[in-house]
This record gives sequence, C-alpha cells and structure tokens, in this order.
Amino acid sequence: HVHLEESGGGSVQSGGSLRLSCEVAKNSFPSFRMGWFRQAPGLEREEGEGVSCINWDGSKTFVPKFLKGRFTASRDNAKNTAYLQMDNLKPEDTAMYYCAAAAYYNDYDGCTYVKHWGQGTLVTVSS
Repeated sequence: HVHLEESGGGSVQSGGSLRLSCEVAKNSFPSFRMGWFRQAPGLEREEGEGVSCINWDGSKTFVPKFLKGRFTASRDNAKNTAYLQMDNLKPEDTAMYYCAAAAYYNDYDGCTYVKHWGQGTLVTVSS
C-alpha cells in the first residue's frame, strides 16, 4: 500500500484560491500519474468527477473543459508531491477532494486505473 497525504483544503469565499498538496510516501512517485478527483456533498466517491491529471514528468496535464482557466495541476518529483492550484473558486466547487496515484494518463479523460487513493481534503466555498 502507498500512503497519499492530502493537505491544503479549507473554507474560502467565492473568488478565492486554494492550493491542494498530495505527498506520496514512496520513492516510486515518479512512476505514478497523479490525479485529483472530487466528490460533491451527498454523492459517493464513485459518483465523483476527475478535476485534473498530470503525467509522470509534468509535461502533460489534463483539466476538464469546464475547469480550464481555474484549476492547474503540477508536481515536484523531488518532493514526491503533486499539487492542484484552484483559483476563482465558486460555491459549486465545494466538495471532498481526493488525490489519486494512477497507472495511466491520457489527453481525453485524464488519469485512469487508480491504484491508490488519499483520504481526502474538504474544500468549502461560500458565496
């Protein structure tokens, strides 16, 4: 099992920013494609949606069209850490955000075949 530790969630007002971090406690971090998924209140995690994915060296990133311009994925392999920068947050971004270490990346739907999940970090955006 690989432990993923998320941090950076919290409460912000609409229009604010947050940066989520996901530290992977394993030196195999560079082999993972790193994704972020979110689960809105009242939904199961399986009903959540992917909000970003980044390939192993950070040269490719995926963000759904409806989030482009507001969400940005990055990673630092030297620190075994992936990041999600969220700007101009809206109340509908309120959700539990999960970090995921995945096997594959593609330009159409991001990270697939998630192998490890973090415990989640809550983001609440008030209007």
